Amino acid sequence: MTNLFEVQETNKMIEESNLDVRTITMGISLLDCCGTDVDDVCERIYRKITTKAEHLVEVGRQIELEYGIPIVNKRISVTPISLVGASCCHEPADFVKIAHTLNDAALKVGVNFLGGYSALVSKGMTPADRMLIESIPQALSQTQLVCSSVNVGSTKTGIDMDAVRLLGEKICETAELTRDQDAIGCAKLVVFCNAPDDNPFMAGAFHGVTEGDAVINVGVSGPGVVKRAIEEVRGKDFGVLCETIKKTAFKVTRVGQLVAQEASRRLNVPFGIIDLSLAPTPAIGDSIAEILEEMGLERVGAPGTTAALAMLNDQVKKGGIMASSYVGGLSGAFIPVSEDHGMIDAVLNDALSLEKLEAMTCVCSVGLDMIAVPGDTKPSTVSGIIADEMAIGMINQKTTAVRLIPVPGKSVGDSAEFGGLLGYAPIMKVNPFSCEAFIARGGRIPAPVHSFKN
Repeated sequence: MTNLFEVQETNKMIEESNLDVRTITMGISLLDCCGTDVDDVCERIYRKITTKAEHLVEVGRQIELEYGIPIVNKRISVTPISLVGASCCHEPADFVKIAHTLNDAALKVGVNFLGGYSALVSKGMTPADRMLIESIPQALSQTQLVCSSVNVGSTKTGIDMDAVRLLGEKICETAELTRDQDAIGCAKLVVFCNAPDDNPFMAGAFHGVTEGDAVINVGVSGPGVVKRAIEEVRGKDFGVLCETIKKTAFKVTRVGQLVAQEASRRLNVPFGIIDLSLAPTPAIGDSIAEILEEMGLERVGAPGTTAALAMLNDQVKKGGIMASSYVGGLSGAFIPVSEDHGMIDAVLNDALSLEKLEAMTCVCSVGLDMIAVPGDTKPSTVSGIIADEMAIGMINQKTTAVRLIPVPGKSVGDSAEFGGLLGYAPIMKVNPFSCEAFIARGGRIPAPVHSFKN
């Protein structure tokens, strides 16, 4: 039973601490849209998405109005397109045609983004996988709502360094094709290790092949709520601090569970998972960096930052898993630079470097996220940064990702403007020494010894 106190407490979290449901994401399988004619496949894709997700945005708005809970985004994820287009796509341009169809379908149903322009290549690339990766710059520069991801590594299989090398080139190409928008195309592309099948967050969401025909996944977010709770135990020991975060995460997750169940019932689509991730926004008071600083750090990036983030991540998960039977996705604390004003301030004050961010990704939810670097950064350097992050995920048996944005014409001291939830980012310094000969080796980095657990 929900009592009056709980209702009042939830209202207070929404009004004063920026509590929201960050996204309702409908996952849709496109495996039954496969065929040998690309135009026919595009027609089937458009028809299925616009039928399945016809009422997604409308239902999200109804729930917002009835319960007073802000739902920031309504999104769609689909089966990795390299699989869907394998039989009908004979050149990268065929995949771009599918990207336009996805964008048209997303515009038709009114969602914010559609994810799944993806390939899963942790052990090697099929011809279709390679063509999709080759097509990414054109697809992301020519569409508005399509998001792309490529899984290039896993704990079980190692890291496909041929794909890593190719993606370094394609990220730089995507940046150049969207240079008039500060390389925003790169903000819609994520490179993964150990990518989950049920992630509701963009740009990395896709509908895994192990999923059903359609599913509702919900991502909740409440950095402001957690910060407000921590303020009330300022100066207390770590035991009290951890218990406070854990209890707060439980309350936030219960709000997401309510929204997920309602959306599932009204859309007649099975409920999949709740993603417990704390996802910041550029809004004041909605920052992961501010949470860490409230714990006692002068600036995020100071000594102790990695320990504070590890503790936050763990307590959020401990509290959240008690509030929902189905927890999945990424589930932890996101540390994007452009989407968190506290992270931006730390970079501008020289408290936070790319190397420190990499260290923090060993314990956070995802990885190097929404980081702008100089436009003259070499493709091999981009690939090297990706390889480092993939290695962290592979060895630590966790999901890691890279969303790196080389901004043409800009260097350290400048900033890139993306707008909306993507915010803006200062250009961060990149290590100037070359890794070109390392990346040029190609092949596959083998899986670590602890991967053999069958």
